[in-house]
Order: sequence, then structure tokens, then C-alpha cells
Amino acid sequence: MRFSRLRLNGFKSFVDPTDLVIDDGLTGVVGPNGCGKSNLLEALRWVMGENRPTAMRGGGMEDVIFAGAATRPARNHAEVTLSIDNAERLAPAAFNDADTLEIIRRITRDLGSAYRLNGREVRARDVQMLFADASTGSQSPALVRQGQIAELINAKPTARRRILEEAAGISGLYQRRHEAELKLKGAEQNLARVDDVVEQQAAQLATLARQARTAARYREIGESLRAAEGLLLWLRWNAAETMRGAAEEELREMAQAAARADGLAGKAVETRAAAEAALPNSNDRPSITNEIEPVGFVRIAIH
Repeated sequence: MRFSRLRLNGFKSFVDPTDLVIDDGLTGVVGPNGCGKSNLLEALRWVMGENRPTAMRGGGMEDVIFAGAATRPARNHAEVTLSIDNAERLAPAAFNDADTLEIIRRITRDLGSAYRLNGREVRARDVQMLFADASTGSQSPALVRQGQIAELINAKPTARRRILEEAAGISGLYQRRHEAELKLKGAEQNLARVDDVVEQQAAQLATLARQARTAARYREIGESLRAAEGLLLWLRWNAAETMRGAAEEELREMAQAAARADGLAGKAVETRAAAEAALPNSNDRPSITNEIEPVGFVRIAIH
């Protein structure tokens, strides 16, 4: 893997698209103070996954966006593209399917950063691990910033050890070990949370068991109650049927008595008619007068 081109657009003082071609051999940038030499190194570190604003000599990560000048308006975004020659196929297996790797980091005001690798969106961690496996990265001692030479001379043994590890090509292993340790810690925390959840579920299970027993008892009582209510309704219906049968029998008897009374009344009418027919004419018949006695009874006088 070899860096072949660095393209800046809106990054700090590079407001217009600017390409830095890195050919074989030694490539140098020479210029006076303030011409942007340090900005090139910061752009390289930034596209490799640097997330510390102080490493970019700013108070916030959005300070890398061109802030404007007397004759140029401020930009709303900044973008840095790093092209890597992968003809020897030395990139990690996940990104080793192309001869050229193109890593793009773009930052937009109020929206944050986004990474793309060969046109595919990736995480910042993916980019960092790509360079870590190649024994480089934004924190690599090979990227010497202003004042870092004196720091390396006066560096502590741990810092010098990092330089030797990078030269030996094992810095990526330490990155992966650190990532594995973080995953193990996360797994331990997840297990602790699982234990808490299991305890909570056990308490809920005991509560549900009590509620289930109560519900079963409620169903038993409900079934007994429904059976008792059904028996009571059947007894009431049976008594009502008995009363209805007795009432119907009484009604039939009364209907028969009424029929007999009607028959007797009819016979009485016939008898009366026959008696009236047998009586003499009105001139021969004695007159019948009705006198009301003071004592309340009727006296019949025949003249």
C-alpha cells in the first residue's frame, strides 16, 4: 500500500480543489511560513480518522472548514480524498478487492463527518483499522508535526516502544487487541445486565404463578357458581311449569263448569218458554201486581 494522491477541497486554507500527487521516491512541499504545509499533514491525518480538534489546531472539528476571507465567502463543507495504490494487494481482506483504494472524508456544518471507501459508506472505525493493519494511522509517529522531533528525542520508553512496534508491523495487532478487550468488557457488562434481567424475570414469574393460581381458583368458583345458578333456574322453571299445569287444569275445570252452567241456562230458558206457552190468554189470566213491602221483600197478590 502506497499513498498516491491527496486531494483537498474546502479544507482550511485550501478553498479550491487542490491535488497533491505523491510519486515514487521523495516528494516534498517547500514554502514560507503560513503557506499551508502543516495543513497538508493535518488533512492526511484527518482523512485517516483523526477525531481530536486539538490535533487539527482548532477548538472544534468544524474549524477545518474554510472560514472565509476578505475576497472569498466561507464554505459549508470540507472534503479530503486520499488515493492509495493497492496493486500489490496488501490491504486488509475486507478492502483488498481493488487496485486503488479511495478514502473520502467529508464534514458538513451541523451534520458531522462521513466516510466513504471506493464509493461505499463505512464507519470511522473501519478506516482506522484499515490503516492500523497497514502499521500506520493518524497517530503514527511517521507523521511528524511541528515540534514533534523534540518530543521524539525526549520521548518516554512507552512512546519509543510504539515507534518500534509500528516499524515491526504489529501496531495493528495491538489495535485489534484493544478492540477485542473493549468487546470483552461489553460482553461482561451484557452478562451482568442479563443476570439482572433474569432476576427480574424470576420475580415476575413468581408473581405470575400466584396470579395463575388465583385465576384458576376464580375459574373453579365461577364454574361452581354457574352450575348453582343453572340448578336454581331449573328448579324455578320446574316449579313454574308445575304451577302452569295446575292453572291450566283449573282453567279446564272452570271452562267445563261454565259449559255446564250454559247448558242449564239454556234448559231454563226452554222451560220458561214452554211455561209461558202453556199459560192462558191475558184476559183470562189473573193479574199479578208487585208491591214492595216496607220490610224489603216482594209480595205477590193474585186477583
